[in-house]
Amino acid sequence: MIRVLLAEDQVMFRTAVRRLLELEGDIAVVAEVGRGDELVAAALAARPDVAVVDIEMPEQDGISAASELRRRLPTCRTLILTMHGRPGFVRRAIEGGVDGFVLKDAPVETLAAAIRRCVAGEDVVDAGLAAQALRSGRSPLSSREREILSASAEGLSTAEIARRLWLSEGTVRNRVSEVLGKLGARNRSDAVQIARENGWL
Repeated sequence: MIRVLLAEDQVMFRTAVRRLLELEGDIAVVAEVGRGDELVAAALAARPDVAVVDIEMPEQDGISAASELRRRLPTCRTLILTMHGRPGFVRRAIEGGVDGFVLKDAPVETLAAAIRRCVAGEDVVDAGLAAQALRSGRSPLSSREREILSASAEGLSTAEIARRLWLSEGTVRNRVSEVLGKLGARNRSDAVQIARENGWL
């Protein structure tokens, strides 16, 4: 029996996926979480073979949570299940050590097959998505710039971002200017939109 952990913040969708997977006969969902920061603790307690993780979750995004899980519990394979097939997301997931990437609009049979392939040691990424990720190149943003842009996306002011990240307001303003230049954005909102469309945020 393949032991699976589901990390998905939408309860109705998570419940539907669990019920569909359990119809497969060889898959058992042994744990569920609705927040990214709950993933590692739940996995350490339940010891799943595969963690199926959404990207957009409260408190911690699925890619960084899956990467942390990979470090803390290397025996657990990780599979991203998401609505977003953006090249930047795929590249970040692969670089973070994620073992697979499946879109939510795929049939449940595709997810079940991906879980089995992950357990067998295969990497499971749609060929088209992988090719797009390679063509799109790396994110031009540093980790600090991504943090600042993420805080901007939450609507925080320069002063609030500075307090959160332990930076001076001048440093935040300079980093924002660098981000705008790198992305060719007119303002912070435009930069957030560009970064999200490319999967860099």
